[in-house]
Amino acid sequence: MTYDSENIFAKILREEIPCDKVYEDDFALAFNDINPQAPVHVLVIPKGEYVSMADFTATASAELIAGFFRAVGQVARDLNLEQPGYRILANAGDDAHQEVPHLHIHIFGGKKLGPMLVR
Repeated sequence: MTYDSENIFAKILREEIPCDKVYEDDFALAFNDINPQAPVHVLVIPKGEYVSMADFTATASAELIAGFFRAVGQVARDLNLEQPGYRILANAGDDAHQEVPHLHIHIFGGKKLGPMLVR
């Protein structure tokens, strides 16, 4: 899949579209989801043009990969989700229902989340 520089997350990174920011550093931007699926539902996106986790881990620098994952952990800590717990999720491709073609990790928390997948 080719990166679409006009996707909504690219526009958010370029500050063409506002977001409800909860965290930002040199590697990542985190913001509240506009359609939350849990009491806490934050999206964390890397600063760069990456479609999926496979794309990101194959082409991003080691510094960006480490910085991005540290940002995910920092957001969870900042939101006080370590205890009682949280879930992270990254969809990739059509079968996983990835809606925006820019790598993003969902952080869910604030309630008991139930089973991972519905059969």
